[in-house]
Amino acid sequence: MTDAQIKMLISMVLYMAVVIAIGVYFSKRANKNSNEYFLGGRSLGPWVTAMSAEASDMSGWLLMGLPGVAYWLGISDAFWTAVGLAAGTYLNWLIVAKRLRSYSIKVDAITVPDYFSKRFHEQDGKKVLLTIASVFILVFFSVYAGSCFVACGKLFSTLFGLPYVPMMIIGAVFVIVYTFLGGFLAESASDFMQAIVMIIALTVVLGIGTVAAGGFGAVIENAKSIPGFFELFGIAAPVIGENGLQLVENGKPVFGEAGNYGLLTVLSTLSWGLGYFGMPQVLLRFMAARKSSEIKMSRRIATVWCVISLAAGLFIGVIGRTLLPTEEALLSSSGAENIFILLCGNLLPPILAGVIMSGILAATISSSDSYLLIAASAFSKNLYQGIFHRRATDKQVMRCSKIVLVAIALFGVIVALDENSVIFNVVSFAWAGFGATFGPLMLISLFWKKVTHSAAVAGMLSGGAMVFIWEYVFTPFGKANGISWLTIYELLPAFLIGTAVIFAVSKFTKAPSEEITAEFDAVNEIE
Repeated sequence: MTDAQIKMLISMVLYMAVVIAIGVYFSKRANKNSNEYFLGGRSLGPWVTAMSAEASDMSGWLLMGLPGVAYWLGISDAFWTAVGLAAGTYLNWLIVAKRLRSYSIKVDAITVPDYFSKRFHEQDGKKVLLTIASVFILVFFSVYAGSCFVACGKLFSTLFGLPYVPMMIIGAVFVIVYTFLGGFLAESASDFMQAIVMIIALTVVLGIGTVAAGGFGAVIENAKSIPGFFELFGIAAPVIGENGLQLVENGKPVFGEAGNYGLLTVLSTLSWGLGYFGMPQVLLRFMAARKSSEIKMSRRIATVWCVISLAAGLFIGVIGRTLLPTEEALLSSSGAENIFILLCGNLLPPILAGVIMSGILAATISSSDSYLLIAASAFSKNLYQGIFHRRATDKQVMRCSKIVLVAIALFGVIVALDENSVIFNVVSFAWAGFGATFGPLMLISLFWKKVTHSAAVAGMLSGGAMVFIWEYVFTPFGKANGISWLTIYELLPAFLIGTAVIFAVSKFTKAPSEEITAEFDAVNEIE
């Protein structure tokens, strides 16, 4: 290991020590009871609520996946995805946040499955919504955790030249230990710090990279010289050789003719924003907010952070095409996700590079601990205590949650064993899963009192199932037969189908009880 690598490693170890210290500080309060462990006693202030929501949401995808897509294919895919996410962030805080906080307090819910179950007054032994929601959380968060561990493995492998799998496993172990210590409060407090690290990392690399590339004008000129690279309705087409890497001729990467990025594809990509309405790690922050009156400030903070971070992540990929156009490590769609790491290593002094690259660790830790904690709570609080062992004590629930947390992390490690996994693709599937499974029902249950329990079950199942059907049946068929509309992002059709099913089934099933509608009206009065 070189002297520069040792200095970077020291910086990152110091950063991780601070994160662990936060976990230790909050461990006593967090382990007092399950409400504190899973929701922090609804005590989050506006800055922590906003910043922790965004940090846990964006993950390593923001510093690796998004720049990687921009580097590989140009700005169109990354730009429309970013626009959808920014709009979704704002609308979710505007429409859902305050209402969900009030409703979750009214029904005494501390998890998303718990909210759905209590919203429709499910009785013991018949908690269908609770079970379905918990199972979907376990499935999709296991995949999500895997994407975070991939980011950890790629970071240390690329940075220090160490084997990918051992580095990925070490990262996973660190996250498990940290989540064990502090629970939701520690996670939220450290996520606040990590959101600051992430945005500083992005803006520093963006600024220094622009200067190193000869200025903004030089970056744009280079991007325009690549067919489809700097177009909002076109897409670059890297030419791949027999070795699976992009061809390089005369010191330049080879691109084919620009592809078309039509209106249907734009709408499909914008639909990423719909995912926010069903994202448990964000929805939990709404439920944990200290005061409804502080949510407006949180919305502004979250939206500004999101816009700046997404814009920086996109342009880092574009700058990378100017500075490192033929770097061998970047000549595949998976390898392109290392552009942020390589720019840091090439442009910054070792100590500063270590601090900045802690941004990737920040993103990975802030997301994976959220995913593990929420998935563990879905099983222990909702399934174990809610269905299988209703007399379980708080201590037993806590013990169960930590066993499940380890099991989910192990599954995530299995998902992450493939070094060639593309983080953007892994995240996009899990994002679609949550958005289509929970998003339509979350919106409708908060604002329409006539939605029925049967409709809620049908909507959740149809939305979640359609994500799998579209991805593994319709999309391959569309690609094989040149039917472009079948290859759109699975979130859009699944979200629309889930919404339609909820309204349709509500019209033909037994209306909600007077007790449920009275409760809905009571929440209206709170608002």
